[in-house]
Amino acid sequence: MGTASAERIPATLIPGDGIGPEVTKATVEVLDALGAPFAWETQIAGMAAVDATGDPLPAAVLESIRRNRLALKGPLTTPVGGGFRSVNVRLREEFKLYANLRPAKTLIPGRYENIDIVLVRENIEGLYVAHEYFVPVGADPRAVAVSTGVNTREGCRRIARFAFEYAVKNGRKKVTIVHKANVLKALTGIFLEAAREVAQEYAGRVEVDDRIVDACAMQLVLNPWQFDMLLCTNLFGDILSDQLAGLIGGLGMTPGANIGDGAAIFEAVHGSAPDIAGKGVANPVSLMLAAAMMLDHVGRQDLSARLRSGIEATLLEDKVRTRDLGGSASTAEFTAALLKRVA
Repeated sequence: MGTASAERIPATLIPGDGIGPEVTKATVEVLDALGAPFAWETQIAGMAAVDATGDPLPAAVLESIRRNRLALKGPLTTPVGGGFRSVNVRLREEFKLYANLRPAKTLIPGRYENIDIVLVRENIEGLYVAHEYFVPVGADPRAVAVSTGVNTREGCRRIARFAFEYAVKNGRKKVTIVHKANVLKALTGIFLEAAREVAQEYAGRVEVDDRIVDACAMQLVLNPWQFDMLLCTNLFGDILSDQLAGLIGGLGMTPGANIGDGAAIFEAVHGSAPDIAGKGVANPVSLMLAAAMMLDHVGRQDLSARLRSGIEATLLEDKVRTRDLGGSASTAEFTAALLKRVA
């Protein structure tokens, strides 16, 4: 989408809940210093929207994203067990954002060094369609819980093609298909089968292999360097992407993108962290790296490269780090140091 130019690009900005407004403010400051081309239209969702309107996903948010086809989103709170349904899931379904892209790359050397793995996760099928219900037994109305997952051959082929196209365009060498086809023979068997079919179209350009999900999880701990790209169903991708984040320093270092044919939403993948909200100590790197992905998406690789190199220099050369990374810098102090690098 787009090329390098001075034209302003309309984009929806959703600050989010908890630490969301803090990391969003920091990210926008850095993007402005870079001369990023986005013209922001700010909307509220999640708990902030519930407090203001009673609706966690107001119609105005949907209209804004539908109009702009591009959004940057801070973390949104999802109540555990009850309350409203995940706004993140609803947005993915509403705009058919079938591809979730989560790169994991070492910035700060630690327990694991030189990690560079891209996870592609199917985003709107699988067990996250949430076809769930209870079966009453005797006096217990919730005696049995039932959940049904749905994978379509078309959806599996679509996400596989996205992964292999990404590999070709970005110089990746191998895609590993992650599944549980030894047990979930239908639900994940169709995923493995469809992905293998698509892989044949890229023979000679991209290598392909597959792993059962539990074996993959173990191998990510023992020898993560054997992996280049992981292609996952919805649930497995959600779990393994957090494991990948653990290899590179946590969710604060990991960006995410939700991409469909008609819209793209870029996000911090960590939660809203209400325990530290308002204290000015949140790590904004995840959302900043998501903004770098957003710049790539609109054809401004020149700016995304400056942003990524600025983040790396701030962390490694200036050694300005928030406390989750072993430092003592506040959100504002980290942002100020990064601004000196990118301005």
